[in-house]
Amino acid sequence: MHSTYDDLYEHSVLQRRLKTPLCLDESIRSAHDLRLGLQLGALRILNLKPARVGGFSECLKIAAICADREVPLWVGGMLETGIGRAANVALAALPAVTLPSDISATDRYFALDITEPAFVLGPGSTLAVPDGYGIGVEVQRDRLEAAAARWRERNPFGAEPSHG
Repeated sequence: MHSTYDDLYEHSVLQRRLKTPLCLDESIRSAHDLRLGLQLGALRILNLKPARVGGFSECLKIAAICADREVPLWVGGMLETGIGRAANVALAALPAVTLPSDISATDRYFALDITEPAFVLGPGSTLAVPDGYGIGVEVQRDRLEAAAARWRERNPFGAEPSHG
C-alpha cells in the first residue's frame, strides 16, 4: 500500500487491519479533516498541534469534535517560544484533552526564552498552567530584541523576523 501522510482513505484501510488505534497528526489540518477522518475510520486518537491547524479557533472546534465523539486527544508542541508554549499549555488543560500532552519545559530548547515565567517541569513531568493576565506570561522586550538582532546577523539578506 502506497500512502502519503495526508491520505485519510489509506489510513482508514490500515486502521481496519489493526487492533492498535492509529493516532493521526499531520494528516489532520482542520476540523473538516477530523470529521472526514472519523467518518472514514482513519483514526482513533488525535495529536493536535495548534500551528498545524491554523490556530486556536480551529483547535477549539477540533477539541469539541473530540469531546463529542469521545476521541482521545493530546496536544503536541515543543519548539514554540514561551508565547506559543503558554497557549499550548492552556489548550492542553481543556477537558477535551484526555491524554498526556507533549509540551516541554522552556530550558529543553532555549537557554533563555523571550517570556517569563519559564515553563519548568514539575512533579510527574507536568507543566503548570500560567495564571497571570492574558496567556499568563510576559514578553521580555530586551530578550526579544536580542533574538531579533541575532536573527539579522545570521540572515543578512532574509526577511525581517515577525514580532507578532
